Amino acid sequence: MRPFNFEKVKSAAEASSMKSAVSQYIAGGTNLVDLMKKNIAHPEKLIDVTTALSDAVNHQNNSLQIGAMASNSKVVNNREVIERFPLISKAILAGASPQIRNMASSAGNLLQRTRCPYFYDVTTPCNKRKPNSGCSAVEGANRMSAVAGYNNQCVAVHPSDFCVALAALDATVTAQTKDQKEIKIPFKEFHKLPEDTPWLDNNLPQDAIITNIEIPDNSFDKHSAYVKVRDRTSYAFALVSVAAALDLDGKRIKNARLASGGVAHKPWRWFEAEKFLSGKKATVETFEEAAKLATKDLKPLSENGYKIPMLQGAIVTALQNCVNQ
Repeated sequence: MRPFNFEKVKSAAEASSMKSAVSQYIAGGTNLVDLMKKNIAHPEKLIDVTTALSDAVNHQNNSLQIGAMASNSKVVNNREVIERFPLISKAILAGASPQIRNMASSAGNLLQRTRCPYFYDVTTPCNKRKPNSGCSAVEGANRMSAVAGYNNQCVAVHPSDFCVALAALDATVTAQTKDQKEIKIPFKEFHKLPEDTPWLDNNLPQDAIITNIEIPDNSFDKHSAYVKVRDRTSYAFALVSVAAALDLDGKRIKNARLASGGVAHKPWRWFEAEKFLSGKKATVETFEEAAKLATKDLKPLSENGYKIPMLQGAIVTALQNCVNQ
């Protein structure tokens, strides 16, 4: 690991004023420290924000408010989350180990980097690690790679489970810029697709620091499910995952939410399938049609065609689990 300077700050304003191209924020450090050890990230300065940001989790103003420094464990064990936003707790519990959840911050979860093997192998070209060097996974080992929203610049997938649930529930990210201006970014616009800048994971301004995550009240507290398919049931990243939530009137679907991880550079919403489900009866046949609709335009790479039927099955299972609660 390369030498670096370390400074602890006491406020978001102080943190954002110190941010530069050669510095990075550190909270739980569950991803950044690994990247530094592997010589992927090499900041000249680390800015410790653990005492600068709120770790509160509470319900107010018709929404759930999650402070940037709230640990994943604190979120998952919060009564308001469990009772009003159970999809959040189900998604978080599907990811990482208890030890990592104890350390990982909510804002840090949003900012974690991909786990593509080529990103971690510094001997290979990777546009996310070294801009304009190429993407080794396009023609290489791409079993874990994207089936949606990718291009020849990058086929990596976003690793978070928490973010899939946030995408499904239309969360908003609040951040503060260096001039202390507060900005709000709808979650569907927070993460980005590769486009021509695959080394950028999100649309957060460089000088901004996340302060809060907001999830509006919804009617999905009774019927939600998170299905994660992975190589092993212990700590592992998703091959595919599905966050599903239904608002039911008897067996009739009034409203639906459907999002996935493990399929794209960002958490992926199945908007067309959601629209299809609205007004339909909650039956296996309906869910199978929604799954086919969601996957009809996906284009697998050379080694990940298995993800299409796997994703269809996960969508059907997640929607069935919603109904069976």
